[in-house]
Amino acid sequence: MKKIYQTDPWLQPFKDAIDRRHENILNTLKHIAGDGKLKDAVNNHVYYGLHRCKDGSWVFREYAPNANKIFLIGDFNNWKRTDAYALKPLGQGNWELQLPEMFLRHGQLYKLYIEWPGGGGERLPSYATRVVQDEATKVFSAQVWAPEPFKWKHNHAGKRPHPLIYECHIGMATEKEKVGTFEEFRKDVLPRVKKLGYDTIQIMALQEHPYYGSFGYQVSNFFAISSRFGTPEEFKALVDDAHGKGIAVIMDIVHSHSVENTLEGLSEFDGREDLYFHSGPAGRHPAWGSRCFDYGKDCTRYFLLSNVKYWMEEYHIDGFRFDGVTSMLYWDHGLGKDFGNYSLYFDGGVDEDAVIYLSLATRLVKEMNPNGFTIAEDMSGMAGLAAPFAAYGVGFDFRMSMGVADHWIKWIKERSDWDWSMGEIWWELTNKRADEKTISYAECHDQALVGDKTIIFRLMDKEMYFAMNKASQNDLVERGIALHKMIRLVTAATAGDGYLNFMGNEFGHPEWIDFPREGNGWSFKYARRQWSLVDNDLLRYAPLNAFDTDMVHLVKEEGILDARPELLVADEEKKILIFLRKNCIFALNFSPTGSFADYGFSAPAGEYVNVLDSDEQIYNGFARLKKGEVHVAIPEKCPNGNQAYNHTLKVYLPARTAMVLKQI
Repeated sequence: MKKIYQTDPWLQPFKDAIDRRHENILNTLKHIAGDGKLKDAVNNHVYYGLHRCKDGSWVFREYAPNANKIFLIGDFNNWKRTDAYALKPLGQGNWELQLPEMFLRHGQLYKLYIEWPGGGGERLPSYATRVVQDEATKVFSAQVWAPEPFKWKHNHAGKRPHPLIYECHIGMATEKEKVGTFEEFRKDVLPRVKKLGYDTIQIMALQEHPYYGSFGYQVSNFFAISSRFGTPEEFKALVDDAHGKGIAVIMDIVHSHSVENTLEGLSEFDGREDLYFHSGPAGRHPAWGSRCFDYGKDCTRYFLLSNVKYWMEEYHIDGFRFDGVTSMLYWDHGLGKDFGNYSLYFDGGVDEDAVIYLSLATRLVKEMNPNGFTIAEDMSGMAGLAAPFAAYGVGFDFRMSMGVADHWIKWIKERSDWDWSMGEIWWELTNKRADEKTISYAECHDQALVGDKTIIFRLMDKEMYFAMNKASQNDLVERGIALHKMIRLVTAATAGDGYLNFMGNEFGHPEWIDFPREGNGWSFKYARRQWSLVDNDLLRYAPLNAFDTDMVHLVKEEGILDARPELLVADEEKKILIFLRKNCIFALNFSPTGSFADYGFSAPAGEYVNVLDSDEQIYNGFARLKKGEVHVAIPEKCPNGNQAYNHTLKVYLPARTAMVLKQI
């Protein structure tokens, strides 16, 4: 396999830095795993934490090198520090407590009380796999969790070379003004995902986090699944059911930082500020108010790598979207940088220990499951991040194409429809590194958060409240519905290697996401999904949902993402964009008013049938085109479009309409 600097001449000046980075990753791998597999070397979750032994007794271990004394406290000993529950030091920072079976039982609550030089305090075990919050006091405690083993019914969903991802949040997936549950999601939402055609769900906020409104990105307990959504067994049932439906399950994993809370999290766990983190300013994120890991420490590497293994092993997760990768990669967390120069990817501003950790994590996923995959959420565009390790890349399978969503916001917000450039749209949607795979999206959860706006809300604004009834007539709503379909189709059809949608956005879910907080009276009104809107045939949401469904099925069934897109026409005057992908021609007319009969362009020879168009009545269109109509490319050269082809195809392109022609 060619190295990334052999396929990209712009990387040639950084050959030595890339070689050195690759060698450092291999050296660290050797340091951790020796000559064996990485997956066999990272088992902290098996050693630390609370475990039930074969004879029914219990063993608890913790890593706290700065501790003088550690006590297990809980409702079993009235939360008192007693000798019977005192841990014994084993050396090298390890502590252990062995207890007879009768001393603990399933469901009991517990914590640690750690004493260190000059102080002490209550802490949650760093490897706790079950953490619950008292509804009255809001205090978090670890919980003894030892039910009957879960019986899995289904295998993993299989390989995902081109994942079609439905991004979701369990808590806000219910229409009720409350926190949704795993069971509700499994019963009510999974069938919707299956019907829509998405083959992967990406679940947010699974790791325990004290503040619900953090969207799960301020993690306190890395091995504990958030109890506010249900039990571990209920989540396993969700994953198992998804696999039974042929849907892969990946999770948003947060290894970029940790919550600063000391009572719930890892910060100052044994009295030191730098147990897993950097000391001083480097150990605190200036924008997020959280703790920053020191990825060069063995204890941190083993902790995080064991965390990756645990989620795959315990919950049969198919992969991960690593959040906040940009923040991990750079000492300044990428704040205020435009990353317009390749040198920024290889200079002293890069935390090379973070690069090493991420590469090891991607390797570990593949060792655990060859069909498992990883996605990097990186806005810096670091070259090689999603290139194979064998090519001297970091090893992610995909990277998020974050600029696509940013550009849609820019075009909608800052320009009139007449100023949209077809060439610019094509460039921004298709400009991707040839050696890396990408996931494209028009909008994800970021665009839906309070303070921002979803695409549908930017297009319609307050008119959504008054004119989404099918009986109404409103030019702004008609425009919004037309462009919502076109934007999603052109984004999916030009996607590099996968496509993502945030739940509800497929049908144009109204308004923003605002989690319960003091500023809104702790209301759940905007932290839910109003499925009744799409289920109401009198409203215009169902047609948008129908279009998204047919679009996703088309992309999947025709293998659209198996080939690269090829531009045929970028007509700036008429606002027409036409391109070829696999055996389909995508023709989009973004003109607000111009409809064009017999619009001719160069195309491959053959006959084409209209298999999808955004103007169909079932999609809330005007039915100006005929589904199933056959178009024949005539053998004559056309001056319009890609001159590689000697045939001409003529079609009718109504204003603000997209159509897909499949070659027969």
